[in-house]
Amino acid sequence: MAVASAAPGSIFWKQLLFSLLVLILFCDACQKISLQVPSHLRAEALVGKVNLKECLQSTSLIQSSDPDFRILEDGSIYTTHDLVLSSEKKSFSILLSDSQGQGQKEIEIILEAGGKKVPKRHMKDAVLRRSKRRWAPIPCSLMENSLGPFPQHVQQVQSDAAQNYTIFYSISGPGVDKEPFNLFFIEKDTGDIFCTRSIDREQYQEFPIYAYATTADGYAPEYPLPLVFKVEDDNDNAPYFENKVTVFTVPENCRTGTSVGKVTAIDLDEPDTLHTRLKYKILQQIPNNPRHFTVHPDTGVITTTTPLLDREKCDTYKLIMEVRDMGGQPFGLFNTGTITISLEDENDNAPYFTETSYTVEVEENRIDVDILRMAVHDHDLPNTPHSRAVYQILKGNENGTFQISTDPNTNEAVLCVVKPLNYEVNRQVVLQIGVLNEAQFAKAVNSKTTTTMCTTIVTVKVKDHDEGPECQPPVKVIQSEDCLPAGTELLGYKAVDPDRGTGEGLRYKKIQDEDNWFEINEYTGDLKTVKVLDRESTFVKNNQYNVSVIAFDADGRSCTGTLVVLLEDKNDHPPQIKEEELTMCRHDKDYVVLEPTDQDGPDNGPPFQFILDNSASKLWTVETRDGKTAILRGRQDLDYNYYTVPIQIKDRHGASATHMLSVRVCDCTIPSECRMPNKLSREASLANVFLGKWAILAMVLGSVLLLCILFTCFCVTVKKTVKKCFPEDVTQQNLIVSNTEGPGEEVMDTGRYTYSDWHNFTQPRLGEKVYLCGQDEEHKLCEDYVRSYNYEGKGSVAGSVGCCSDRQEEEGLDFLDHLEPKFRTLAKTCVKK
Repeated sequence: MAVASAAPGSIFWKQLLFSLLVLILFCDACQKISLQVPSHLRAEALVGKVNLKECLQSTSLIQSSDPDFRILEDGSIYTTHDLVLSSEKKSFSILLSDSQGQGQKEIEIILEAGGKKVPKRHMKDAVLRRSKRRWAPIPCSLMENSLGPFPQHVQQVQSDAAQNYTIFYSISGPGVDKEPFNLFFIEKDTGDIFCTRSIDREQYQEFPIYAYATTADGYAPEYPLPLVFKVEDDNDNAPYFENKVTVFTVPENCRTGTSVGKVTAIDLDEPDTLHTRLKYKILQQIPNNPRHFTVHPDTGVITTTTPLLDREKCDTYKLIMEVRDMGGQPFGLFNTGTITISLEDENDNAPYFTETSYTVEVEENRIDVDILRMAVHDHDLPNTPHSRAVYQILKGNENGTFQISTDPNTNEAVLCVVKPLNYEVNRQVVLQIGVLNEAQFAKAVNSKTTTTMCTTIVTVKVKDHDEGPECQPPVKVIQSEDCLPAGTELLGYKAVDPDRGTGEGLRYKKIQDEDNWFEINEYTGDLKTVKVLDRESTFVKNNQYNVSVIAFDADGRSCTGTLVVLLEDKNDHPPQIKEEELTMCRHDKDYVVLEPTDQDGPDNGPPFQFILDNSASKLWTVETRDGKTAILRGRQDLDYNYYTVPIQIKDRHGASATHMLSVRVCDCTIPSECRMPNKLSREASLANVFLGKWAILAMVLGSVLLLCILFTCFCVTVKKTVKKCFPEDVTQQNLIVSNTEGPGEEVMDTGRYTYSDWHNFTQPRLGEKVYLCGQDEEHKLCEDYVRSYNYEGKGSVAGSVGCCSDRQEEEGLDFLDHLEPKFRTLAKTCVKK
């Protein structure tokens, strides 16, 4: 089978017909079927066709034993992928199953690569034979957008097998039984293929279809014939720009030839043909004078033609562009588009002041006040670093009196006074101010600007003002000795009235004196100590003590100054030991380390000298190590106990102090393990002793009971004033010194007892004494003697403490001091008894 006609007689076709005949015989018998195939099979290629109904009438399931092949219901065999036969033969089976359960049948397929080899003949044996033409496609093409008439004849296919069989032709593929449907059809008897309508190449570039030659019973004596109908392109699509809106940006003042951007157009016609050969052209530039841009006709790249792009003159350009196919020929299809080019701002315009000079007035001593605003113009893009101004004071601000800044909202210069101006010192200040941009200046190619900074002159006139006192300098330092006694006068702080140039009329007052060391003279500002100055005070920092002073005039205007008193160190503090209780662990070390400190400066501090008291040197020794510390060691093994060690410590100039060290000799390894309570613990234990409520109640009740007993004793032993007299028959025995020898007056002393009273008083007691003596003669006899008691500072409210003690008489006995010698001898004799 071939397109149009084929000449029979070739050896190949004879072998093929013989194979088909064998295939038919085998199919009838459901036996082996051999098929001649090329050695290389493409995917989805038709291998052959088998009559399945002759093997099994009703087939419900068709399977292939080889996954490289698939079997259709009509018996067509197709490859599933590209296949290369590695050997001359390849076999597989087709498994058939029916729905009525009659069983399965198998058809064995044998694929043979190529035809049988024919033995070579010698030249003399050569026989001329007619070869059969192969079933092969002939290239065919269709014109896009054809006008017909339709159906339009495309091609005719014919099979050589038509000489022996009645052949029917059919086609399949895109345009037939696939999208687009019914575009092609074939006359089954003649093999003529027709096209039914026009074709759009942009939708379908080609149609790969297959032509089949089969007999009436479905036998295929030929391989399926692949046909490719290619659609020839017609220039029916005009090119168009890829983006409807194209925006490019380019810096202003850029050089000639700077690339702006590249435009891209699309043509749907066949690529790499004249129909898609595009040309670009700029039709119009808006604004069009002068022309700044050009485009490459083939690449579409837009470049600048001049260096005169100025954003301040025109910031946006529009280009009307054309793209045309057919290589730009007039008959080519074309389209237009708009390209927008925006110019990026460059800092090519320096800012400048609106005025060349300014004059402003300000009162003296005013600070943090804005005195002037200066406006500038800049043609660059607003609110960008290219237009934001930066101001500088170039001259006249050597003292830092002024400060200039930029108002972010208005871009104006704001001049401010940050230090007070003095009318008496300078009545006028001239400032030179310059302005720049935040961004670096970029000079344009055609610019004639020679400088990038614009300057202006500002004259500041100072207005006089009645000002208050001035404290200059703000901090004054005076030196003083340490331990300066109270009442010593020191030079104080002095302020000046700038209007007068002196301190006359000013008053002074302290506003800060932390330890209240000084008092200040209200009129002179001099200081006078009220305490002894101490460099080691906690209020002294770095040997300095600060006193803040305020000076004010009659109108209440004031200034504040600080007086720094610099104290020179004096050796007024002996060395001290912070820890006066130390612990000596016998199991660790037999000594303790003494680390004294001295509040004085280094010149009055170490080296220290350690001296033990004589009472402590019997048990202890001290060794100086480095002049700052010492070792206290026992002379012998000391008992575990508390020891008090008096030790004297001197500094380098002999200032000393004696310390009573408390040393615990403890059975421990480290001091924290010592179980002996330390000094603080012992004192705390004593301080923690307190009386409970029952103890207090017992003390109160005991006190009340004691008072009751004393009151009872007082009531029993109180003396009653009783008249004492001797018995009536007893003569008065008092000796009265008198120079008279005549008889005296018969007068009785009212303080004496009467005889009856005396008798009543003595008789019961004598009987009691006699009874007691009879009971205990050895001890009671000694109690009858008169006893003397020493006077202890005050009398007692109680009665006699002895049974025979002296009774005190109410009258005075001073006369006994002037007894005559006879009575003195008598008294001595009585005392001896």
